[in-house]
Amino acid sequence: MHRVGYILSEGFQILAIGTQAVFEFANLVAGEPFYEVRNHALGGGELRSSIGMTMQTRPLTARSRADTWMVAGVIDPLPQPADPELLRLLRLAAPRARRVAGLCTGAFVLAQAGLLEGRRATTHWSYADAMQQRHPGIRVEADRIFISDGPLWTSAGMTAGMDLALGLVEKDLGEAVARSVAHRLVMPQRRAGGQSQHSELLKLAPKTDRIQQALDHARRHLAQPLGVEELAAVAHLSPRQFSRVFMAETGQSPAKAIEGLRLEAARLMIEQSRHPLEVVARETGFRDRRHLREAFLRGFGVPPQGLRRRAREAA
Repeated sequence: MHRVGYILSEGFQILAIGTQAVFEFANLVAGEPFYEVRNHALGGGELRSSIGMTMQTRPLTARSRADTWMVAGVIDPLPQPADPELLRLLRLAAPRARRVAGLCTGAFVLAQAGLLEGRRATTHWSYADAMQQRHPGIRVEADRIFISDGPLWTSAGMTAGMDLALGLVEKDLGEAVARSVAHRLVMPQRRAGGQSQHSELLKLAPKTDRIQQALDHARRHLAQPLGVEELAAVAHLSPRQFSRVFMAETGQSPAKAIEGLRLEAARLMIEQSRHPLEVVARETGFRDRRHLREAFLRGFGVPPQGLRRRAREAA
């Protein structure tokens, strides 16, 4: 039995305990109770979340044990540091666990306990600069969904905690189980840790299903030419209507939006794989390596080789 202990503080963010569904469904997929989940807090008893819902917790003591500790975040971690006794107990608990995770702004608790010193970490994008300023010994990577640095895991804001929890399940039970859990939770995609917190599809934010379907089609077929005629057919509109509606809903032309999706996909391939740039270009719909380089310079201000070099240095 793998014990997962959640460490909650007064005003904890409710989505943090939503990640417990990942472990619940992992048990169902595995066909046995592999995970046991418990909620802890300093002093134990009833604890109120940021939205006012209460939860019963076990006391967190020097004798508390877990294989994985999950430290929940709060809405705003800046005004008041974590309780010194909580930090002391976390420092005692961490070496006895397989791993410790900070969910969203829960990374600040790990940082204050000194557990992230000299390590890579992430947190909610709106607090990443503050974490770096307050803890210069941490290598904060603001543009990541979650990061695993040895036994220390941290996630970006809110729903990124689900991705971190799925990453833990994949480590324990394998990719097939993690993928099945994501499917049962109706997650549209299982995001890898290296993926950006900021998605091109989210930025485009189309208002109708027709344009959303066209964008989903484009993301699945980036290696193809993807002309306006093809996308318009997916949206059941004429090419002229499609271009007009697309611009009205996203603020971009279809060509500009598709290039953004291709750049995002190419960046992920460059950061997370060793594929030659010619392969990256072909798989993401760029004509060739030169076309890929030109698009990278326009979009990111750096060539693909520079991005790959930075990713290797970070690894």
